[in-house]
Amino acid sequence: MNFDESYKFCELCPRRCGVNRTRGIPGRGPGFCGETDQIRVAYVGPHFGEEPPITGILGSGTVFFSGCSLKCAYCQNYQISHRGLGQTVSFHSLIGKIRQMIHAEKIHNLNFVTPDHFLPHVVRILQVLKKEYPLLPAVFNFSGYQSLETLKRLEGYADIYLPDFKYSDPSLAQRLSGCADYPEQGIDAISLMIRQKGFLNASLSEGALATRGVMVRHLILPGAIENSIKALTILFIEFGPDLPLSLMSQYQPVLHNKDSDLNRPLRRVEFDEVFDHAKQLGFLRMYVQLPEFSEGGLEKRPSFLPDFRNRQPFEI
Repeated sequence: MNFDESYKFCELCPRRCGVNRTRGIPGRGPGFCGETDQIRVAYVGPHFGEEPPITGILGSGTVFFSGCSLKCAYCQNYQISHRGLGQTVSFHSLIGKIRQMIHAEKIHNLNFVTPDHFLPHVVRILQVLKKEYPLLPAVFNFSGYQSLETLKRLEGYADIYLPDFKYSDPSLAQRLSGCADYPEQGIDAISLMIRQKGFLNASLSEGALATRGVMVRHLILPGAIENSIKALTILFIEFGPDLPLSLMSQYQPVLHNKDSDLNRPLRRVEFDEVFDHAKQLGFLRMYVQLPEFSEGGLEKRPSFLPDFRNRQPFEI
C-alpha cells in the first residue's frame, strides 16, 4: 500500500483502527488519535527542554502535532493530545513554517513530536527538506508504542529516534494508556530503531550534538516505582550498559486521575529509589533530571511544563 493511502485504512500505529481518516472533522476524526488526514499542528519553533545533545545552544526545531495515538491518562501535553488544541495547516504552509524556523532560529535539528498519526505527511515533508538541508538531522520523538511496519518505512528519513519506554507492567499500561501490549511492543520497536540507527552518537563528556542514533527515555510515575525499576532492568538486559538513557522526573499532575498517586508530584524517596537502581545496574550513558524537592514533593511547577494556548508554550 502506498504510504499516502494509509489514511484510508489507518494502521499507522499498533492500535490498527483500520478506519478511513479521510472522513470526519479535524480534531474529532474517526481514528483513536482523534485526527483526520488533515495536518494539525500546535507549535512550530525551537525548544530548549530536550536533552543536551538534542537541544544544544540554539534549540531543537520542534513540530508538535495535535492528537495522539496513545493518550496517556496523565499526559503533560494533554491540551494537544486529549483536547485537540491546534490549527489545521496545509502541507505547503507547514513546510513554509519549518523553513522560516530553520532560517530564523538556526536550530540544530528538526524534531517531530508524536508524529505517528501524520507520518505520511512527515515523510513527504522530509522528501522536500532533506534536499534543501541535507545536514539537518530529523528527530522522531516517539511514545515507544510504534508499528514495526511503519518504522521500516521511516528508515531512510529518520536520523535520530527518541522513544519512551513507559511501561514494564502490562496492567499499568492498560489502565493508563489502554494498551496492555505496550511492554512487548515497545521493546520490539526500540530494538528495530537501534538496528536501523545504532546508539546516539553524542558523547556525554564532550558535549557534542547528536546527528544519528537512539536515546531511550523513561518517565518515573508517582506510585509506580516497581514499574520503573523493572523497565530499567529490561532495558539494561536487552541493550546493555551503553544504551543512552534519559531518566525523567518531570511528572506533574495536570489532569484529575482515578489513580490518586497520579494526582500528586513525584516524591524524593521515589526518585532516589529509581535513580539508585539505574546506577546499580550500571548504565554508562545516562542523562538525569535532578529535581528540587520540598517536604511534600517537587518544589514548584516546572517551567518546562507547556501551555499550548500561548504563542511560546515553553518558558525555557
